Amino acid sequence: MTFSRRTNWNAPVNRLTLARQARAGEILDLTESNPTRAAIDYPLDELSEIFARASRAPYTPDPLGLPSAREVLGGDVILTASTSEAYSFLFKLLCDPGDEIVTAIPSYPLLEHLGALEMVTLRQFALEFHQRWEIDPSRVRETTTARTRAIVVVNPNNPTGSFVASSEQNELAQLQLPIISDEVFLDYPLDARGSTFTHDDVLTFTLGGLSKSAGLPHYKLAWIRVSGPGKEKAIAALEVIADNFLSVATPIQVALPEILAVAPRIRAAISSRTRRNLDHLRSAAIPSMRVLPVEGGWSAVVRVPSTGSDEELVLRLIEEQGVVVYPGYFFDFASDGYFVVSLLTEPATFDEGVRRLLQTIPQ
Repeated sequence: MTFSRRTNWNAPVNRLTLARQARAGEILDLTESNPTRAAIDYPLDELSEIFARASRAPYTPDPLGLPSAREVLGGDVILTASTSEAYSFLFKLLCDPGDEIVTAIPSYPLLEHLGALEMVTLRQFALEFHQRWEIDPSRVRETTTARTRAIVVVNPNNPTGSFVASSEQNELAQLQLPIISDEVFLDYPLDARGSTFTHDDVLTFTLGGLSKSAGLPHYKLAWIRVSGPGKEKAIAALEVIADNFLSVATPIQVALPEILAVAPRIRAAISSRTRRNLDHLRSAAIPSMRVLPVEGGWSAVVRVPSTGSDEELVLRLIEEQGVVVYPGYFFDFASDGYFVVSLLTEPATFDEGVRRLLQTIPQ
């Protein structure tokens, strides 16, 4: 049986997965990105009480989301079940099959899959690393074509942790293409503070959600905030799209005001964890290992001597030390010599994992 090109992916099990499976319970996982599995202290009783109250609400569907939920978020927003679904709605809104979206690398590979599911082509420009990871506007211009329908920025980027600076926002706005700004990690500054992407002269869609802003990925609520010229028409079209799915559960919408009141405490616990682990990683670093600047987010990029492929390095870490990190190629780094760790990892696991990986990194 033949399926559509949307699902025509060849994803064989790779050597890293096999090596990890072979070590089974002996693994120290430095890629943990799920806060509910990272020993974060959650106010579980309070969250349970909030949902117990919300579960009594009747079903009153609204394509854009319940007014009470949208009001607490402020601005012109559309609720979705996830940031991934928000991308899906926006690609439907902006693109016909074969149209193009411009985005940066290094970046998390999810966008490639979301684009493929909508028959949208990703065209990528490389971030440049100087004292920080930067967007070169000329690279963006060179990447756009007559079929480019939007520019996607991740602010701060995952995994580089770089915010989209005000000057970069201004340069991108001048291209007069719709901007999709993924700001799920915006509430997690480390070495710098970023700002939301707002420009009155360009149609902008900023994305957020409970997955990161409240550390609650399983609560399944995200949002698209629309601003700039043409926002009324865009919202009307998004309403039509959302009305065909009505995917956001009523209880989470009813509970949203109370969850947002609890969220700062959860964010504080996560921020304390990421800051602590980043400090430890930097203090443990050896001369041949450089922890690159991290302006925000939950990840850190580490630069090491390139004596082989990133896959070979990560494979040795698994087989010899029982430590899992992300290889740089997972995020489309332009060359070998990079790996990525999650700063969300439980501290004892993180510290022991760092100690072991230092035994494998070339001196």
